[in-house]
Amino acid sequence: MDDRKRMGKDKDGVIFPVAPQLSEMSDSYLDFIEGIKEKIKTQRLSVVVAANSSMICLYWTIGKAILEKQREEGWGAKVIDRMAKDLKDAFPEMSGFSPRNIKYMRKFAECWPDYEFVQQVVAQIPWRTNIQLLDKLDDRESRIWYAQKVLENGWSSTVLEFQIEGRLMERTGKSVNNFPVALPPSDSDMANQIFKDPYLFDFLGTDMPRREVEIERQLTEHIQNFLLELGQGFAFVGRQVPLEVGGQDFYIDLLFYHLKLRCYVVIELKARDFEPGFVSQLNMYQNVVDDILRHPDDKPTIGLLLVKGKNKTVVEYSLTGYQNPIGVAEWKNQLAHALPEELKSSLPSIEEIEKELEQK
Repeated sequence: MDDRKRMGKDKDGVIFPVAPQLSEMSDSYLDFIEGIKEKIKTQRLSVVVAANSSMICLYWTIGKAILEKQREEGWGAKVIDRMAKDLKDAFPEMSGFSPRNIKYMRKFAECWPDYEFVQQVVAQIPWRTNIQLLDKLDDRESRIWYAQKVLENGWSSTVLEFQIEGRLMERTGKSVNNFPVALPPSDSDMANQIFKDPYLFDFLGTDMPRREVEIERQLTEHIQNFLLELGQGFAFVGRQVPLEVGGQDFYIDLLFYHLKLRCYVVIELKARDFEPGFVSQLNMYQNVVDDILRHPDDKPTIGLLLVKGKNKTVVEYSLTGYQNPIGVAEWKNQLAHALPEELKSSLPSIEEIEKELEQK
């Protein structure tokens, strides 16, 4: 049959796959599809008992069988259309046997050749989330990293997509800090993986705040989004937390407690580039929190300084000699971050807009 007739086509140009006739298929395919049916029959009970992991392991088995047969027999894409029809006919009460989903099974097995890893990691993740890993990422390393984060944090497929688009993997562990000298090795490694650089505040909108107090207010108004960006384990304690030191009043911009690190986290926000004096102020706040709020079982308070820009070398020298663990990272508007480079270069900067307005 002509391929165009087989595929079918409506007036809007939408293609509807039509399975080839069974008589067109080889004896090898007939034996193959019967074998797949038997595998499905033997695993149906376990699919009911442990629906997600058993189903995904079954999908992997089907995908692997397709890959092997395609290598051995040189089968083309039309086999998958025929498989979809045969499996739907054999198991009408089971969903998931569309041509599109069977293609994902093949890609899933191709991307994850190690069945033990499939059982331990990706089979514990919903199928829709696995599809996000296949569609949104191109390499094994990043797929493994995000799959493990899904398990650790219980992300939905929507949150996973958000984190991939925000390039979380590239930002994690990138803050400039003194954790290796200020914390024990195990705590230092954990803290380094918890903090990132830069932090993306896309929820601040296009009207970017210019003063710290505006940033604080918007972050607390969007506390759920802010906590999502900070990462798993942060509990909000307060904003503009008052401290009285030597008869003088001071205010911590944002105070959190981290449940895994078992310590307070003082966050200071700056609407301008890094200055060495910021570290001294943050260090004092950490000392006061350790003296007044810290429980005997708590770990030392960590300081996180968020700035609009920084020179890494200047930050490293500024942190030298401080005993309190301090990290320095930038905060950015994700909206600007997400723009293609060629589009960003065509947009005027804030400074250029202000200069233009001054001339009018």
